[in-house]
Amino acid sequence: MKTILIKILKTVLPLAFGCYVMYSIFAKMGKTEKEIFYQAIDKADYKWIILSMLLSILAFASRAYRWKYMLEPLGYKTSFWNRYHSMMIGYIINLTIPRAGEASRSAMLYRSEGVPFTKSFGTIIAERAVDFVMLLLVAGLTALLGMDNFFKIFHEISVKFGGKQTNDPNAFPWKLIIYGIIALGGIGLLVIMKYKPALRQKVIGFIKDIFEGLLSIFKTKNPSGYLFHTLFIWVSYIGYFGIAFFALEETKDFPFSGILLGFIAGSLGIIFTNGGLGVFPLLIAMVVQLVLQDTLPNALAIGNALGMIIWASQTLMLVLLGLLSFIFLPKNFSKEDVKN
Repeated sequence: MKTILIKILKTVLPLAFGCYVMYSIFAKMGKTEKEIFYQAIDKADYKWIILSMLLSILAFASRAYRWKYMLEPLGYKTSFWNRYHSMMIGYIINLTIPRAGEASRSAMLYRSEGVPFTKSFGTIIAERAVDFVMLLLVAGLTALLGMDNFFKIFHEISVKFGGKQTNDPNAFPWKLIIYGIIALGGIGLLVIMKYKPALRQKVIGFIKDIFEGLLSIFKTKNPSGYLFHTLFIWVSYIGYFGIAFFALEETKDFPFSGILLGFIAGSLGIIFTNGGLGVFPLLIAMVVQLVLQDTLPNALAIGNALGMIIWASQTLMLVLLGLLSFIFLPKNFSKEDVKN
C-alpha cells in the first residue's frame, strides 16, 4: 500500500506543480500580452520547428547507436532498433513518472534482447554521468560567453522556485528536510540489510552489476566512435533548441550566448516536472525577457510563446515516437528465458 502511494505521489505531485505553473503563465499575462502571445504562435514559421524536431530524432538515433559501445564489453550484441525502441519508451515513461524512464528502458531491453536489467541499467547510469559532464561543459561555455546573464538567470530561478531570497532566515528549510530524509532512508536500509542476509546479497549483486555497467564505458573497443556520437548528440541538442529561435521574427537574431543560456535553463526545467511541463516554457521566457527586455517590448510574452512552441513540439514528438516504439518493440524474452 505504501509503495503504491509513493508511486502515485511521485507522479501526481510533479504533474500538479507543472499544471499550476502552466496556469500561472497565462494568469499573469495581461490582455495585451495574451494577444502578442497568440499572435506569435499563429505567425511562427513552423518549418524551423519541423527541422528542430528532425534534428532531435537524429540525436535519439545517435544515442541508441552509441549504447552498443557500452553493451558490447558486457558480452551483449543487440539490435539497433531494439535499443532505439527501448530508449524511446523510456522517454515517454519519463513524461508520466519522472526519472522512471531509465528503469523502463532497461526493462524493455531485457524483454527484447534478454540483457539482464542491472547490466543495462549500469550502462545507463554511466551514460547519465557522461551527460552530466557534457552539461557542465556547456554551462561553462555559457558562463564564459555571458557571465552576467548566466548568474542573473540562476538567481532568478532560485528566487522563483525557492519562494524567498536564499538569505532569508524565515525561508522554509527544504534542503535540510531533503537531506534528512535521504540520511534516514540510508540508515534504515543498512539496518534492514544487517538482519536480512538474502536482501543484503541482492543489494550487493545489484551494486556489482551497476559498477560493471559503469566501467563498460572504459572497456569499449571503439572509444573514438563513442566520443563522436557523444559530441554529435550534444551538438544536435543545442542545434534543435537554437533552430527553434528562427521560428519567431522577434528571436531570429537571438545571440548564441542567450541560446546556450536558454538551453541550460530548459535542461534544468525538465528536472522539476514531468517532461518540463510548465517549467520549461517558463524558464525559456525568463531567458528571452532577460536578454531582450531592453530592446523588445513585451519580451516576456514572446518568450512565453517561444517556450511553449519548443516544449509542445518536442513533447508531441516524444509521445508519438514513444507510442510507435511500444507497438514495434518485440517481446522475445521472459525471466525464465534469461535464466536458462
